[in-house]
Amino acid sequence: MTYDWIAFFITFFSTMFLLGELLVRMKGVFALLGIGFITVYFSSYLEPDMFFLMGAMYLLGLALLIVDGKFVNDGTLGTIGAVIMVLSVSLSAPSWGAGLYSASGVVLGGLSSLVFLKVFPKRQMWSKVALNDQLSSELGYNSMNETYRALIGENATAVTDMRPTGTIEVKGKEYSATTNGKWLEKGEQLTVEDADGTRILVTKTET
Repeated sequence: MTYDWIAFFITFFSTMFLLGELLVRMKGVFALLGIGFITVYFSSYLEPDMFFLMGAMYLLGLALLIVDGKFVNDGTLGTIGAVIMVLSVSLSAPSWGAGLYSASGVVLGGLSSLVFLKVFPKRQMWSKVALNDQLSSELGYNSMNETYRALIGENATAVTDMRPTGTIEVKGKEYSATTNGKWLEKGEQLTVEDADGTRILVTKTET
């Protein structure tokens, strides 16, 4: 590639399409486009042995994002995955300028992939992970809903570290709960802010 700035567009589109394929239902079209762009990037800068090494590194970072979003959902693996993706393209670049353009392309491409959620049908698995499809009384979860809702306003204690999900104790019973993004230490005094049939949201008790 003659100009360093071209690397930005290649890594931008590759990351945007690959992450877009994970977010929306495109029947593999975005995946093919993303793989095509990243293949062009690595093949333009690297010898075959390093091509496979850095390509695997990039895909590992992508896999960690998937695992975090689908199973862990606390952001730790996702952050590590994003860093690995940025490093894979940066270390492959022939100059600092190209490396900076490439890293910027990965970051902005990842953020831009969220635009696809406004245009194309969302993958159902991510809705379930995010608990957007909250269980309702009509679906047969009335008992759980009522039990959880009765906890709203109650004082609780963090039995484990909240990262941001953990275990709390309310009136001698333990429940799984989330702090909605904040990390709290074990033993913190909490208040149940909200609850439904799928989750319990707690906040740190103001003293």
